[in-house]
Amino acid sequence: MIENNHHFDVAIIGGGLAGLALSIQLGRAGHKIALFEKEEYPFHKVCGEYISMESWAFIESLGLPLSTMNLPIIKNLIVTSPNGNMLTAKLPLGGFGISRYNIDDALKKIAIANNVAVYEKCKVEEVAFADETFTLHTSGGIYTSKLCCGSYGKRSNIDIKWKRYFVSHKNNKLSNYVGVKYHIKTLFASDTIALHNFKNGYCGISKIDEDKFCLCYLTNAANLKENDNSIEALEKNVLKQNPHLKTILDNCEHLYPAPVTISQISFSHKTQVENHVLLLGDAAGSITPLCGNGMSMALHASKIAASLILHFLGEEFDRKTLEKNYKKQWKQIFAKRLFIGRMIQHLFGEKWVTNLFVMVMKTMPWLTRLLIKQTHGKAF
Repeated sequence: MIENNHHFDVAIIGGGLAGLALSIQLGRAGHKIALFEKEEYPFHKVCGEYISMESWAFIESLGLPLSTMNLPIIKNLIVTSPNGNMLTAKLPLGGFGISRYNIDDALKKIAIANNVAVYEKCKVEEVAFADETFTLHTSGGIYTSKLCCGSYGKRSNIDIKWKRYFVSHKNNKLSNYVGVKYHIKTLFASDTIALHNFKNGYCGISKIDEDKFCLCYLTNAANLKENDNSIEALEKNVLKQNPHLKTILDNCEHLYPAPVTISQISFSHKTQVENHVLLLGDAAGSITPLCGNGMSMALHASKIAASLILHFLGEEFDRKTLEKNYKKQWKQIFAKRLFIGRMIQHLFGEKWVTNLFVMVMKTMPWLTRLLIKQTHGKAF
């Protein structure tokens, strides 16, 4: 028999920004919440670590005093093509830099302070729904809940078991990417984020907390395979063909021995509800890094979900209405941003196309401003 203390109002799979933010909001409202994270805090994630200012007030409302943390405020954008051509622009809304290592750990502590049961090093292996109850089989035991949310990132064993569409349909330009991230010391403007393009990929660099810089790049799996699956060879033979990247990579100081990596990333269309599980963050749909703001979208989705879940737990409407309203609101706020992100993604990859696109954008600053506006949201 399942112990009573293993039953929760809401079980959340994945302790990234979306899952942590959702757990804090629901825990603060007095509900019994469980959050399952397969890693142990603090830990590094492959992530650009640039957060749009649209999230600032919301993060502070969760209990994290960003204003006192001396974080770099990012107001400028640089985009370079593989041949080194450079486009510069202002970011009207802008953003700030902070490492996932620190922000996730800080939010975990806030979640615990709000009576959230945080299960670290606990992998959810299977989720079943029957008789209005979810049963979660985990590496740490069996748990049940009235409602279940998935915020487990870009890809999970659960996606495979559910046979989600993007897992089985990989043959398109938006599938099967590899991500690599470093923390480095380098000479670079603290108020600027740069996106340096190379053959079949791009690399972002921006300042974060503790006087460090995050350098994170994305490329398709074929690019890595052509370089004997060697990150060192990929950087030497491909990334360094962009002169700006060559300067950075040849002169930076790496702050940990090896990069953090992730594979099989997909930016294809995803659903927001699967098997009655509400999905948030990258589990519901990833925005291409060229457009940034994936973390802000995850945080915003948690706010949308929290409001609706509180109505559901208060028995103001049923599960069908909850799922319908969540999908509707999610699409109203994020669908256009994801669509534009995918469109921009298609303009990058082939070297000559990227070179041409950056050259044209330099002559059309109004178009650059429009694209920046379309890929940023409003404060929430």
